[in-house]
Amino acid sequence: MHSLSFTSSSALLPSLFAFDSSRLFSFQPKKLFPLQSPKLVSLSQSNVSRYRAFSVSSTSPPEGTVSVVDFHEKDWSFLESMEIESTEHTQKIENIINAGEISESSKVLVSFSSEAFVDRLVESSPSQLLLIIHDSLFVLACVKEKYDKVKCWQGELIYVPEKWSPLDVVFLYFLPALPFELDEVFKQLSQRCSSGARVVISHPQGREGLKQQRKEFSDVIVSDLPDDSTLRNVAKKHSFELTQFVDEQGLYLAVLKSSK
Repeated sequence: MHSLSFTSSSALLPSLFAFDSSRLFSFQPKKLFPLQSPKLVSLSQSNVSRYRAFSVSSTSPPEGTVSVVDFHEKDWSFLESMEIESTEHTQKIENIINAGEISESSKVLVSFSSEAFVDRLVESSPSQLLLIIHDSLFVLACVKEKYDKVKCWQGELIYVPEKWSPLDVVFLYFLPALPFELDEVFKQLSQRCSSGARVVISHPQGREGLKQQRKEFSDVIVSDLPDDSTLRNVAKKHSFELTQFVDEQGLYLAVLKSSK
């Protein structure tokens, strides 16, 4: 397992966790110096709030300073803003989780979800493996701090290592954030999923909610939710069967089952 380590720079981001990651980040300090205010790189004032800064500048430091790489990430706060506290929303989340039909022996993957969804999944559905995939190191750090046994992998869905296969349940909690064609996504899933595996695509606010989010977060949300016909065609090509499809004003839910 690769580790994401932050040596001697814990004041910037605590070393809370060990990641299963496709990339190994290692910060090697020289001589320590008093920390100064971090600065962002090449971001206009209007864009600064859309990114989290984790470090100081990566330009060559003077003798006796810590050399730290700049790291910024996109704003994924809209995922948490979807998680409103209401009986109706709680029921939607339960419906999404129940669609996965998770058992204690299941290997479960969750792509681009909110922390609240992970919380509910851990509480309600014990499994053999729970793997969280996200672009955000910040989100993964928060998950790993709370749940040490949960696997966290920073990267894209189609590049997930084979070592966690075969997967029994896959939650594509926010498919429109995946920068890949649907055909490419299901091609990869067909290679990683077990026979009878379930893929659950969802949005707890439906198309209308996605439309509003896309206006504000166009750098993160790059596609729409697929319609019934598109899903059936792609699913059939890669040995999946669409078994449930809900496309209502306040909920999108599609369930596909591997038939290989």
